[in-house]
Amino acid sequence: MKSLILTLSILAAALCCSVGLTAAMAPGSPLMKCEPTHEDHLGPFYEPNAPLRSKVGEGYLLSGVVKSAADCSPVAGARIELWLAGPQGRYDDAHRATVITDSEGGYRFESDPPPPYSGRPPHIHLRVTAPGFRTLVTQHYPEAEASSGRFDLVLIPSP
Repeated sequence: MKSLILTLSILAAALCCSVGLTAAMAPGSPLMKCEPTHEDHLGPFYEPNAPLRSKVGEGYLLSGVVKSAADCSPVAGARIELWLAGPQGRYDDAHRATVITDSEGGYRFESDPPPPYSGRPPHIHLRVTAPGFRTLVTQHYPEAEASSGRFDLVLIPSP
């Protein structure tokens, strides 16, 4: 009987700590110093293993810094996969890329200006992965007629 009580106590403590850690890492938690980036749809056109390159066209420059939500520190070595429709409004391999953040968490990506298509506004898809952090899937929506944009990406630490 003592063994059963001990086992149940250990399970209860583990559940309590797990729930507490999950709540602490939730967006809006007071333990988060930087507001995590809003997640968005992956969409049907994601394909893994995009080539490592920072340019897939010209006319729009996207840059920013990848940071930790816990303390706003830069995340060096984060992998950012990007994809967008080409000038004709269709997704293709020519408009897919992977960039790796530098030692300051910075990234830079140049493309053709993303076009609207099928009623969707112009956008660039991003999927960000880094050891110790949850994967982030989001989208950047450029300002009308802009030739550049800044999009800082704030990741939630893994529990």
